[in-house]
Amino acid sequence: MLAAIVSVGGLSLSDEEKYWLEKNNPAGVSLFGRNIDNLSQIKALTEEIYAAVGRDDVIIAIDQEGGRVRRLNGNDFHKVASAYVLGQLDEDMSAIHAKIISNDMKRAGINLNYAPVLDVAYPSTHEMLKSRCLGNNERKIALLGKKMISTYEDNGICPCMKHMPGHGQAKTDPHLALPVINSDLALLAKDFYPFIENNTCPTGMTAHIVFSAVDDKLPMTFSKKAIDYLIRGIIGFEGILISDSIEMGALSGSLDERISMALDAGCDLICYCRGKIEDLEIISKNCPQVTETQKEQIQKILNIFQKQPQPLNSSELDRYYHAIGLVEEYDEKYDATTILQRMS
Repeated sequence: MLAAIVSVGGLSLSDEEKYWLEKNNPAGVSLFGRNIDNLSQIKALTEEIYAAVGRDDVIIAIDQEGGRVRRLNGNDFHKVASAYVLGQLDEDMSAIHAKIISNDMKRAGINLNYAPVLDVAYPSTHEMLKSRCLGNNERKIALLGKKMISTYEDNGICPCMKHMPGHGQAKTDPHLALPVINSDLALLAKDFYPFIENNTCPTGMTAHIVFSAVDDKLPMTFSKKAIDYLIRGIIGFEGILISDSIEMGALSGSLDERISMALDAGCDLICYCRGKIEDLEIISKNCPQVTETQKEQIQKILNIFQKQPQPLNSSELDRYYHAIGLVEEYDEKYDATTILQRMS
C-alpha cells in the first residue's frame, strides 16, 4: 500500500488512472469539486475507485466542513453550516451537523472527512481560515470538536482533525506562501488545547506553518523535530498523520522532494490534490509503501467505515436549520473557496 492519498482528474476515471490505481495501490483518494456533479455520478466514481484499488479499506476523502468549504453541494445534498455558525450553538447542533454530513457522504460512497477544524480564531487570523473556525474559546472548540468526532465515527465516517498543532495565529494563507508563527510555547497553549483534548481522533492533518519556538527553518509538515515535539509529544496524537496538501505554496522543493521530506519528518501519508497523471507517476516512483505499523493503524479505521449512519429524522433537521438560521453568517472578505479551488 502506497503511503499516499492521491487524487484524480475528473468525473470518472480515465483508463490511465484505473491502471495506476490498480498497479500502485494507494492508501486512498481525495475528491474535489472537479470530481463531483451529482449523487449518481459520484457513486459511480467511488465504485470505480474501489474496484480499481481493490481494497475495502481504501480511504475516499473529501473536505466537507460546511459553509464555503463543502464538496458535496447542490440539490442531492444537504446544506450545512460553517464552523463559524456552529461555534455559536451547542453540542447538540454539532452532533446533528456531523450526522447530516455523514449521511450525505455514505450515500456517495465516501468514508473520510477532512474535518473538524479545531484551529482557534483570533482577530488576526487570516481570512482564508477565520470562518472555518469554531471561535476563540478553546474549551468550547474542544467540546464541539469532540462531539463531531464521535458522531462521525458512530455514523461510519472517519474524522480527520486539522490543522495540527494550530493554525489560528497564522497571518498568511499557506495555499500561497509559508506562514511563520513566532509565539513562544506558553502563548501557543491555547491553540494546542483543542487538539490535546481530542488526541484520540483516528486521523489528523498537519499545518504548513513554521513554529519558530521549535524549528525556525522548516514548516511543521517537513520538521521531524516539530512533529515529534508538538504533535506526537505535547498534543499526544497517536493516530494516522496526514500532510496537508503537498502542493501548497507554503512548501518548497520538487514534488519528489516534498514527498520525501514529509514522510521523513513523520507524516504517515502524504496528501496530493492536483489530479495530474504525470504527478501520479512521480508519486509512484518516490513514495514508499506504508510500514506494517502504519498498515495496522489504517486497518483500524476499517471498523469505522463498516458502520452505517443513523437515519436522519425531520425533527433533527428542523431544529438544525432553525438554529443555524438564527445566526448571522460570517461576512467573508476573502473568498476561501477561490483559493481552495486552485487545489481542486
